[in-house]
Amino acid sequence: MVNVTLFIITCVLLIILPGPDTAIVTKNTVVGGRNAGMQTMIGSCLGLVIHTIAAVAGLSAIIVKSAIAFSTLKYVGAAYLCYLGIRTLMNMRAKKNQVDEEILVVAKGNSFFKQGFITNITNPKVAVFFLTFLPQFLALGSEPFWSFLLMGVIYTVLTLLWFVLYVFLLGIIRNFMKRPATQSVIEVLTGSVLIGFGMKLALEKTNG
Repeated sequence: MVNVTLFIITCVLLIILPGPDTAIVTKNTVVGGRNAGMQTMIGSCLGLVIHTIAAVAGLSAIIVKSAIAFSTLKYVGAAYLCYLGIRTLMNMRAKKNQVDEEILVVAKGNSFFKQGFITNITNPKVAVFFLTFLPQFLALGSEPFWSFLLMGVIYTVLTLLWFVLYVFLLGIIRNFMKRPATQSVIEVLTGSVLIGFGMKLALEKTNG
């Protein structure tokens, strides 16, 4: 694994950006209290663990079988990060409506845990993200399986820590995060970092 600091910073920026998981955790915490929020968070993180295991197994197999396929995947990942950054910047004003719509995706009647799990495990963007994001930080000559597993664990732990903080301080954070100025700063920063990182990866020469 290369540049652990950059990996962690990028993960944090991506994790705090509101999405389906944040939406359902917010809704359930407001409706059912902190306990409901924690149950939702655990379900979501379990889905993340499954995505991680699937990505680790798949990526390791690709690297062992085809160096060309892996190089192609890296370029696809760089393009995806740029796309994600551009979309973040373009959707700044539509974020509120987007989150409101995402909350409606969860089916009624499920437990809080199931809601968090289903929201994460059925989101194809999570799988695509892992398959394109993790390869960017693989060091040359390193064992892919353990490197990807370590990155997946770090990402999952950071997600867990963020949601624990978010649930416990929801009253304060929710009001702060909903301010237009705060939304703009977070989204501009995240979008710019993703675009810059994606361009850097695309312009790097492939070794070997």
